[in-house]
Amino acid sequence: METKEEIRNLVLSAGADICGFANIDRINSAPEGFTPTDIYKDCRSVLVLGLALAKGLSQVNPQLIYNYYNNCTITMVDDLLLRTAKHIEKKFGGFAVPLPSDMAGSWNEETKTAHGILSMKHLAVQAGIGFMGKNTILCNEHFGNLMTIGAILLNIDLPSDNLCKNYCPPKCHICIDNCPAHAINEDGTVNQSLCRPIAYGTIFRSYSTVECNRCRMGCPLRFGVKREAIKE
Repeated sequence: METKEEIRNLVLSAGADICGFANIDRINSAPEGFTPTDIYKDCRSVLVLGLALAKGLSQVNPQLIYNYYNNCTITMVDDLLLRTAKHIEKKFGGFAVPLPSDMAGSWNEETKTAHGILSMKHLAVQAGIGFMGKNTILCNEHFGNLMTIGAILLNIDLPSDNLCKNYCPPKCHICIDNCPAHAINEDGTVNQSLCRPIAYGTIFRSYSTVECNRCRMGCPLRFGVKREAIKE
């Protein structure tokens, strides 16, 4: 436990806003080929960290400004992951494997579905960082759904953090009702073949854009959980 808290303090002092841990024993429900030990066979625990976006990005058209800074945080998180992994190896020994925070491991052209090397949001849930909304977006108690996260695989055996309570109001359907593509299903899944053509685009010089993020910005928990405002 002492080692885990030392590492957490290291991560937060390096600039991360959030940090959590999941022991490998907890991460057992991922599909074959997408578990930490499929990448690093000696993985014993997973460190998940992240950076929060500015709340003001919720107030503007997402096409350019939100898209730009969302991409910036991906680069920042990747840099933080590498620096943290090196610090852990230097101070605690062993090996630390940083994973790119936004790298697709596979792509299904028919369903327009990308699968990351590992699912960062599922790892974050297992590490106690947050819960999954009906829109399938990770939501943190303090920073809402405006986050970019990444993970480091460790061969250090560390205990898991407590899981986060799911504060998504059961009767809330704002993300489902406001999706222009009707891509969000009641069962907590998203039809990517409907979502992606609406959500992403390109403009001059093939610059990528975010055309729609209503499911993220329309969520009443986008800035975090205010317990007194949560109604069943």
